[in-house]
Amino acid sequence: MKLIRTVDAEGAVLCHDVTQIIPGAFKGPAFRKGHVITKEDIPVLLSIGKENLYVWEKKEGMLHEDEAAAVLRDLAIGAHMSASEPKEGKIELTADCDGLFKVDSGALRLVNRTPQMMIATRHGNTPVRKGDKLAGTRIIPLVIEEQKMNDLSACVREATGGRPILSLHPFVHKRIGIVTTGSEVYKGRIKDSFTPILERKLQEYDTEVVGHEVTDDDDRMTTAAIRKMVGLGADVVLCTGGMSVDPDDRTPLAIRNTGAEIVTYGAPVLPGAMFLLSYLQAGGKRTVTVCGLPGCVMYAKRTIFDLMLPRILADDRITADEIALLGEGGLCLGCSTCIWPNCGFGV
Repeated sequence: MKLIRTVDAEGAVLCHDVTQIIPGAFKGPAFRKGHVITKEDIPVLLSIGKENLYVWEKKEGMLHEDEAAAVLRDLAIGAHMSASEPKEGKIELTADCDGLFKVDSGALRLVNRTPQMMIATRHGNTPVRKGDKLAGTRIIPLVIEEQKMNDLSACVREATGGRPILSLHPFVHKRIGIVTTGSEVYKGRIKDSFTPILERKLQEYDTEVVGHEVTDDDDRMTTAAIRKMVGLGADVVLCTGGMSVDPDDRTPLAIRNTGAEIVTYGAPVLPGAMFLLSYLQAGGKRTVTVCGLPGCVMYAKRTIFDLMLPRILADDRITADEIALLGEGGLCLGCSTCIWPNCGFGV
């Protein structure tokens, strides 16, 4: 950075914003940091009292903010994403398809703990649509040491194993089987109001319902119904009802008796504490996700099911530890106007 006379500044790059003050009002920057000064700019700068300017002087071993922002972009960007052109040290990333957005939180912290740079993202493990903004990078100063960026790159790539900090997993077409349990529905005493709600939620994604069975409060009947859905080619089986700890609520036992691996029965999420997640090996490499859905899915706007469904539909295997982490942010506030996933629920 060096100070030069404004009359000699044509072609130079500003190192700072140049603002114009009007009595009684503030007018934004007349020229922004990084602006390349033209011949026409010089009289304007002089008219607002700028006789001298600090401009950028290219030096060996230093990167311009846009060059450094491109380094952050390359560390962050994953498949199915697009990047904007660098501008004032900023680059934005957007989604090229519908999918599940994920963030390597540890690697992101490595960047954001390093002075003079940052990457801001939306929350990970949330669904996004094509065109959604995913992240933005920013270099704080106009110039930064090239070695600093090289050291950061090496550190981040070691932490991620060479993978990008951000990833976008496209949603996969899924065949869904639904098993509705409960004697009150099986015997026709009440109408099944659970399945239509599930179907509406599934319509938000690329899914098809391949079968629907209604069973009594009989774990053997429910186990057989789950296996029937698997036989019909279901990738996901959703079991509704019978998920509490009452003696006649037999859905968890029915799921366990299929031979499925139970990841969790219970989750630190409200609504949705009685959620069950399991994986069933169905021959060869085929794995079927089998879920037990608590009754709250039927009446609450958003529940544990909404948090888990995008991950299931993106073939993102879920662990018990990840579900345990949902406790912080796992309380839905039941806002009158629901804006999920653009809120703190589940993140």
